[in-house]
Amino acid sequence: MADTVAQGMIDPIALRRAFGTFVTGVTVITTRDSDGNPRGMTANSFTSVSLDPPLLLVCVGKSAASFPAFNETQSFAVNFLHEGQADVSSVFASKAADKFQSVNHDRAHTGAPVLTDSLTWFDCAVYNRIEAGDHIILIGQVQAFGTSPSAPLGFCRGRYASVKDPLPAGWLASQDMIIGYLVEAGDRILLRDDRKGGWVLPTARRRKADSKLVLDGGEALSLVPENTFLYSVFDVADSDPGYLIYRAELSRASAQGPLPDGHAFFAVDALPYDQVATHELRAMLRRYARERQDKRFGIYMDSGDGGRVAMIDGQSQSWTQAASE
Repeated sequence: MADTVAQGMIDPIALRRAFGTFVTGVTVITTRDSDGNPRGMTANSFTSVSLDPPLLLVCVGKSAASFPAFNETQSFAVNFLHEGQADVSSVFASKAADKFQSVNHDRAHTGAPVLTDSLTWFDCAVYNRIEAGDHIILIGQVQAFGTSPSAPLGFCRGRYASVKDPLPAGWLASQDMIIGYLVEAGDRILLRDDRKGGWVLPTARRRKADSKLVLDGGEALSLVPENTFLYSVFDVADSDPGYLIYRAELSRASAQGPLPDGHAFFAVDALPYDQVATHELRAMLRRYARERQDKRFGIYMDSGDGGRVAMIDGQSQSWTQAASE
């Protein structure tokens, strides 16, 4: 039998160690202070509370430097870290002056900073705030969330722990986005065999590749980083993930080298539309071919009335150059 301690003789250090034997994930909770500055801290006291309404809770220590911001905020985000983010956990557990400098973050719904490379994120409005000893309990109502198939970062007995085989066979996150790439090489486009007699776009797990695109199969393609742009965002069906499509240009080395298994180039004027898996992908490819001919591209966003296209005029240029004009 495990060692026991009688009530009234509680050693805080021993109690902390006992609490620490519970294996948890690692989260970074984030918000904005009264001046709009992003604030965040590492925490592993997270609990799902309710599906209807969608509620979760986190605990924030009153001694934390970010406590005043969380104690006054009306919104916050909870970001689960994946196995490759131990360094992010350490940064947000520290007293670094600018914890957000080394991480990608964005706004989703409430304006709270969402760590875009995290395992899972929840953007929440404060539902309730409860005093609990040397902590406050923040209950949040989920306004938006996103997840990925990466392995989670675990924590137990004061150190990080690995979680093996986290993704059951057949599991698919209904809120996930399929990240597709329109990869250009001169007048050719790279497509992937869908193993069903058709063709689809190459896909990747990470959004917005820079100089290297790591495909779902693990193969890597070298890109021209300044020529990667968001091109289209749309759903195929309510029950399926949405699509996030980027345009990208292969580097000369990748364009001349061997292609990943199951991939092939097609001339823009000879794309196999009849063999493309869905109507939405066919329509997107036809629009791309037309816009490429006109040398005037747009960004498509899906909507209930058929979508919106924002056209972009001129060649791309650096932000510094554009801002100085």
